[in-house]
Amino acid sequence: MDSDGRFNDRGMRKWRPFASMPEQYIGLDEVLKGLNRVEKPILAEDHQEQVNEILMRANGTDKKVSLTYYRRDECITETCTIHSINIHTKALYFVDAVFGIKNKLLLSDVLDIRFV
Repeated sequence: MDSDGRFNDRGMRKWRPFASMPEQYIGLDEVLKGLNRVEKPILAEDHQEQVNEILMRANGTDKKVSLTYYRRDECITETCTIHSINIHTKALYFVDAVFGIKNKLLLSDVLDIRFV
């Protein structure tokens, strides 16, 4: 209310302090993403051979494996089954255990694999 008793609506001025909130959330999200980023590990030759051997044994079977791979600056581990391997395109196709969705992955992005 004004000094003379009339109602004074502040309009959009009352919301101005909250205008920067979405930008703050976006900035915080970027900082948190940066904390989880990792460089792609380089595998030792003997570990790479072990990964290849387990991939071949699990290929086309219904045996569940724990697959660790590198994607978008993160190391991701999933329980899945190996559907197939395409040597010509150097691609691995796996079916995740949670949703049953077939996924494609480059063989060079596989970091580790173990039978569950």
